[in-house]
Amino acid sequence: MTDSTNRNEDREKEILEKLVFSSLQEQRRTRYWSIFFKSLTFIYFYVLLFWGLGWLGEESVGISERHAALVDLRGEIKPDSMGSADNVNAALQKAFKDKNTAGVILRINSPGGSPVQAGYINDEIRRLRAEYPQIPLYAVVEDICASGGYYAAVAADKIFVDKASIVGSIGVILDSFGFTGTLEKLGIERRLLTAGENKSFLDPFSPTDPKQREHAQKMLAEIHQQFIQVVQQGRGERLKNTAEIFSGMLWTGQKSIDLGLVDALGSAEYVAREVIQVGRIVDYTTKEGLAEHFAKRFGKMAANLLIGTTESWQLR
Repeated sequence: MTDSTNRNEDREKEILEKLVFSSLQEQRRTRYWSIFFKSLTFIYFYVLLFWGLGWLGEESVGISERHAALVDLRGEIKPDSMGSADNVNAALQKAFKDKNTAGVILRINSPGGSPVQAGYINDEIRRLRAEYPQIPLYAVVEDICASGGYYAAVAADKIFVDKASIVGSIGVILDSFGFTGTLEKLGIERRLLTAGENKSFLDPFSPTDPKQREHAQKMLAEIHQQFIQVVQQGRGERLKNTAEIFSGMLWTGQKSIDLGLVDALGSAEYVAREVIQVGRIVDYTTKEGLAEHFAKRFGKMAANLLIGTTESWQLR
């Protein structure tokens, strides 16, 4: 009786141990799978975060077949924007350096902006074309290519447009406001102290100084002549000899062909397929990460709160 009882107890103990061991194994497996899936989720969100911050940007496109390299120039051409010379030129440099680039397409949709930034882009296109003479660069206009946008475009081998594109505005503008009458009506006294006769150049809260106005007009005319020379250099004999072209006027894409401002009708796809004669377009445009986007937005808001800029030189 005792032996039988002992055997039963041993069997029960063995079964219990197996159940406990099996339960522990199951818990361990469940814990391992839980850790595995949590790790996958953690890695997934980190990849999304790094991609959004721009930390996983491509150093090189790495395309192994001949292709047309696309670079977008969009929006206002100014520092700290996607249309800045830093962003556009960096993309152009990557495009030209790729050994499989058969031709570069600079796709433009810009109303203009800083003459300095536009000049940097024009200069860099000319430098790259000289360094890589076997790679052509074509500008393709979407909705608008005006002023500073056109300043950059004229460095291209050819310019293609849609018949309804807007092209031109070869001119320079300096815009500001005058608040002297408003201050008087509000009973506000302007207290301005300067060291230097012209330090308050075109101050919007002071009456217009005829000498300063004349000087500003001379500077505008000088920059305008620089713009005209760049256009004439880029377009050469294709440009029609008419003063109206440099008046700041805008034209449709169809009319701009007649005036020699551009060469022909065509989209980016058309240029890649029919002109460069490749079947693939690869985008080299510099992308803005989330960190840069929020930093710029925050910086702009802070700057607008602290200082109000009322004057700007622009090609538009």
